Formats: sequence, structure tokens, C-alpha cells
Amino acid sequence: MKESKLSVLLGAAFLMATSAIGPGFLTQTTVFTENLGASFGFVILVTIIVDIGAQLNVWRIIAVSKLHGQDIANSVFPGLGYFVAALVVAGGLAFNIGNVGGCGLGINVLFGIGPIPGAIISAAIAVFIFVNKEAGKSMDRFTQIAGFCMLILTIYVAITSSPPVGLAVEKTFLPDGVDFMSIVTLVGGSVGGYITFAGGHRLLDAGIAGKENLPEVTRSSVTGIAITGIMRMVLFLAALGVISHGMQLDPANPPASVFRLAAGEVGYKIFGVVMWAAAITSVIGCAYTSVSFIRTFSKKIDEHYRFAIIVFIIVSTFIFAFIGHPVKVLIIVGALNGLILPITLGSLLLAANMTKIVGDYKHPLWMSIFGWIIVVVMLYMGGYTMFSILPQAFK
Repeated sequence: MKESKLSVLLGAAFLMATSAIGPGFLTQTTVFTENLGASFGFVILVTIIVDIGAQLNVWRIIAVSKLHGQDIANSVFPGLGYFVAALVVAGGLAFNIGNVGGCGLGINVLFGIGPIPGAIISAAIAVFIFVNKEAGKSMDRFTQIAGFCMLILTIYVAITSSPPVGLAVEKTFLPDGVDFMSIVTLVGGSVGGYITFAGGHRLLDAGIAGKENLPEVTRSSVTGIAITGIMRMVLFLAALGVISHGMQLDPANPPASVFRLAAGEVGYKIFGVVMWAAAITSVIGCAYTSVSFIRTFSKKIDEHYRFAIIVFIIVSTFIFAFIGHPVKVLIIVGALNGLILPITLGSLLLAANMTKIVGDYKHPLWMSIFGWIIVVVMLYMGGYTMFSILPQAFK
């Protein structure tokens, strides 16, 4: 395998993983550990299995069809791809506001600079990556470096927190109880919305597609989930160590308190690095993938896709700096975002049996069954969110 191809495959895995590992990822993992204790390990294990099922289906079908997710959806049901693209772009823009805010928080912790100036500086760094004509290579390299830094630093904090590893292993396989909502929340945060398409679209744009590349595509997709799962498990152990020693987390910023309680002020600075790395890679992944959902609809956008990505980042930063976090907008698109995975995955599973899209490719039956189970579960939870949580935003 050529080094350039290996670099793209690894880059796609890290793009997907670091897109999932954002500010929300850090907070969710910490809060669920505080609520469920060692039994949260079981939730992580189930989530990893479900994530692999979703990723394998999506990446393989994109590779075989040599089409982006929205084009596959349009081929299955005319107009569906435009609907999905609208959801992805709206959801991506809203969540990128939070990612930009996370960048500002990380810079604030590290240097004492205000969150807004920190967010603008971080956005400028993200923009610089896409100004480069070799934006794909720059993005791959940046996400890999940031991903390794996050993982190594969090491992250090986990070690200093002295977690009860034996108990964590036991409860991962024999939990005290099963919290279904936490599983659905974690699945949505790791492969929901645009995230599951990030790596698949990256490989397609780099020309790595077709049945001949399926083994590499499969390994890349599983690698992405493995990276996400390892980071989640390490952060879980760090939080569990702090909690098991009777320390109380700060409800205003649970993940920051884990790092500080585990490793003192050095740990707090490490949190700043991890938060910034998690947030800026999510900004990059979100912007790249959101634009990838519309670039095939317009020749001009396709020709100037790097400029479109830059505009996406600038608009996200502008909204954060001058408007803040539009709570109602975030709630609305968050609810809609829950419907993206079941709609897109469902359309891809249908496409897997349509010769006009995949030719003579035969999709594994077990993958299809696994995929449809995920579709049903996520569709139910997305509908629940739409009709129960969404109305609360307007009370």
C-alpha cells in the first residue's frame, strides 16, 4: 500500500473520530460516568458495537457506489438527498457554533484570553488549513496530530486519577443496570448527523472507492470507531478515578473538574489543550463534511469547495462572537439532527440492493440486519426527541 493512500485511510479514520470527539463528547462522557459509575463501561461497549455497525454500512456502500450520501439518497428517492443535505448543513452550522465556543474555552483555560478572541484565533487556524491547495493532506495531518495529543494527555490524567480498573472491567460486562437513553445519546454523538459520513466522503474525495478498496475502507471505518471508543474509555476511567475517591465534580464544567481534581493545575491546563484540540478538529470535520453534502449539487461549489468550507467556518464564528449560542435554534436542529442517521442509513441500505447504484455488489446480510436495527432504534429516538423535547423550546 502506498504511503499516500495509507495516510488518507488513517486521515479519514481520524477525521471521523475527531469529529465525534468534541466539547459535547467530553461533557457527556463525564456526566454519564458521574451518574452511572463503573457501569458506564457497559454503555461504552454497546455504543462501540452499534457504531461499528453503522459505520461499516455507510462507508462500504459509499465506496461501492462511488457516490456521496446525498446522491445515493436522491437515487433511492428523488429529492431525499436535498432534504438530507439541508438537515446536515443546518445541523452542522448550529453545532459548529458550539465547537467554535469550545475552541474559545480551551484558549481561555490555556492563556487567559477571552472566549470570543480565542474562538476567532482558532477559526483563523482552521481557515488557514483550507486556504492551502493541499487542504486534504493538511486536514489529515492536523487531525492525526491533534487526535494523538488528546489521547496521550487524557491517558496521563486517567493514570493520575488512579481509577478502579478491575471494577470498571467487571461492570463493563456485568453492569448494575442498563441505561438505554445514555446508549442512544452516545450513538447519536459518535455516528449521528454528519459524523458517520465524514470519513466516507473523505475517502471518496481522495479517489479511494470501488469494490477493490473495500478491505481498506472497512479497516479505516473500524479504526475510526476504535479511536473514538478508546478516547471515551480513557476519559471514563479518568472521571471514574476522581469519583471513586469521593471528589465532587463541578456541575458548571464537569470535564474540566475531572482534569483539575486528578492532576491539579497541570491537569487543568491539560484540559485546555484537550478541549481546544477536540473543538477545533470538530470545527474542521463539521465544516468539511457539511460542505461535502452540497458540493455535488453545484458545479461552482464543487470547483470552489475550499472557499465554501472557509465561509462555513467564518459564519459559525461570526454567530458565536456576535449572537452567542442561539438556544432555540440549537434545540430545533438538535432534534432534527436525530433524524439524519436513520434517514441516510435507511436510504443507503435500500441502495445496497439496487443494481443501478451498486452494480453486482452483494451487501452482507448480517450488515443489513444490523443496519436496519440501528435505523429503527434511532428513528424512534429521533421521533421521541422531536415530539417531546422540541415543544419545550417554545414554552
